[in-house]
Amino acid sequence: MGTEFKESITRAVNNANLTGALGKFSEAYKVNRAKAYEGIDFEELRGRIAELKGYAAAHLDELSDQFQKNAEACGATVFRTKDPAKVREYILKIAQENGVKTVIKSKSMATEEIHLNRYLEEAGIEVGETDLGEWIIQLAGQTPSHMVMPAIHMTKEEVSDLFSKEVNERLTSDIPRLVKVARDKLRPTFLAADMGISGGNIAVAETGSIVLMTNEGNARLVTSLPKIHIALVGIEKLIEKFADVATILQALPRSATAQLLTSYVSVITGPTPNSDGSMKNMHIILMDNRRSEMAADPKFKQALQCIRCASCLNVCPIFRLVGGHVFGKVYTGGIGTILTAWFDELKKSEDIQGLCIQCGACTDVCPGKIDIPDLIMEIRRRLVKDQGLPLLQKTIYAVVNNRKLFHGMLRAASIAGKPFTSGKFVRHLPLFLADLTNGRSLPAIAEEPFRDRIKKISQPKFKEKAAFYAGCLIDFAYPEMGESLVKILNNGGIEVIFPEDQTCCGAPARYNGAYEVAASNAVDNINALLREDVTYVVSACPTCTVALDHEFISTFESLGQTEWLPQAKILAEKTVDLSTLVTKLVAAGRLTMKEGQKLGKITYHDSCHLKRTLKVSEQPRELLQKAGYELAEMFECDTCCGMGGSYSMKLPEISAPILQRKLKNIKDTGAPLVAMDCPGCVMQIRGGIDQDGAAIIVRHTVELLAEQLEK
Repeated sequence: MGTEFKESITRAVNNANLTGALGKFSEAYKVNRAKAYEGIDFEELRGRIAELKGYAAAHLDELSDQFQKNAEACGATVFRTKDPAKVREYILKIAQENGVKTVIKSKSMATEEIHLNRYLEEAGIEVGETDLGEWIIQLAGQTPSHMVMPAIHMTKEEVSDLFSKEVNERLTSDIPRLVKVARDKLRPTFLAADMGISGGNIAVAETGSIVLMTNEGNARLVTSLPKIHIALVGIEKLIEKFADVATILQALPRSATAQLLTSYVSVITGPTPNSDGSMKNMHIILMDNRRSEMAADPKFKQALQCIRCASCLNVCPIFRLVGGHVFGKVYTGGIGTILTAWFDELKKSEDIQGLCIQCGACTDVCPGKIDIPDLIMEIRRRLVKDQGLPLLQKTIYAVVNNRKLFHGMLRAASIAGKPFTSGKFVRHLPLFLADLTNGRSLPAIAEEPFRDRIKKISQPKFKEKAAFYAGCLIDFAYPEMGESLVKILNNGGIEVIFPEDQTCCGAPARYNGAYEVAASNAVDNINALLREDVTYVVSACPTCTVALDHEFISTFESLGQTEWLPQAKILAEKTVDLSTLVTKLVAAGRLTMKEGQKLGKITYHDSCHLKRTLKVSEQPRELLQKAGYELAEMFECDTCCGMGGSYSMKLPEISAPILQRKLKNIKDTGAPLVAMDCPGCVMQIRGGIDQDGAAIIVRHTVELLAEQLEK
């Protein structure tokens, strides 16, 4: 990341107004969204949306032809182009031919995409935004920070200051008063405008209709009062049938603003009469701007299933901290990163793609079923393919891919780190490494890694065997977690094998776009873990489990390396996370907990990969309660802790405030103990608690369960 971009991050996270406004909205959104979707099968609904939008993406030319035919039959003029410059020229030509001096606009991200306002203003045409949020940022000289709520980053006090200058009167921050000021200022512009420009939420091929959804009614005035109406619509807004409009209407307001419906839904099919009896001059522009190229891309075509609700922004822990002016260009957040890479250019997404922490919260709420984190990973892969890896990363991966060298260095780090170690923590590091211990302590490297300790564990011989994939943290920082896992599985009648040739799961390389490195890691681990005939391959690290269960396969597929796919699929079938396996053993009566235990209050943190990718959340909770703990759920229990693998080291200025929020939520439960199923989360949260000084114990579920087994 460039220095200037890093500085913009620092400014954003230290802007109390910004983080306060976004934080309050995010908290309220999650609660209100859940209420809005009560009684609706969200999975079924978004399945329908993905299907109808996916069909449209696969038939863009056909639907564009059908739309043009039907819209023109109703009296509209349809202009189609791939080139944003041609869009601007077309609109200016219409304006000049009709003597247009003033233009009013309803909210349109497509016009933002092609920088239409500036273009028209440079040609001497006055352009006025009429959406309240868009008008606010126009007065502020800014760009939208959110696709649905353009001025969400601003407080009512900041808006009050803007309006006060506009009306030359000192206004309070009373919202009804500010809205009245806006209405009074904007009303004359509707009546005086020569041309109205709108976007379109949906374009229906079957009828040639444009559908607009708003809460303020301004779009109705923009499209009905001026004698000329131009609707600029990206071709991804096309759907085949009018009946499908209802499906999108059901999801869009609920996902965008947690409303049951918007205040105004306008369906415009052809021009209508003006007040003087003449017919409105109506133009619909279908803009491509690389959308058809995206539709032809096997990986990215799913991005065209987006209905522009921006729910991905509303739940993103990074967006909540930095806002859209940092996390985005024209389009913001995770989906904005993807659209920037296509509608602008891949290079323009280079900085913003690095902000994604890969927590997957956006995937859970996307009504179009878009796997946004996976597409951002693909952007990283293509950036690395185009530009290569930085020298430092090349050096690191060269070490990691040499298992003996890597493990030798970790062993050496146990000795070299002693001057900085206090107990089980590294609390301070020197010079340029100091940022790594800002806000959290780091775990000391264990004097004896798990790969050495397991040789000293006497295990019964069982017919059923499990290969234990420890991952780097359990192997070299938390070997006691590995010992607990062996104890549990032995009690359940499973012998644990530790393949010594196992190495890094490849997640650090993959998450930085170095897929070739990750593929090499995958091959090494497949060879190690499938060498013996085992029933299970078990891991107590969700990131590693996801790598074994999903990402080895997808990495090979992305690179077109089919040779190792059969073995990767065999490994995936055997792979299981610890909580799922233990739940299975308990249900089968092979594992029992001590009875009558009252161990007190505990709270639980969901790791992102475990809950969102592996779909495991209830199992560890049930196991902990069976063991005798009283569960006290924390607020935002499934919000990222800020670890994100190497993310916390690359972007500590973002990771630290996310961690602080998590620590507050833990402390607010009053529980003296917090459990989690991820050693990375243990590292982050335990390190944060250590520096915070709170009297809270941080444990991996595997340790807590091992202590409560019936002997």
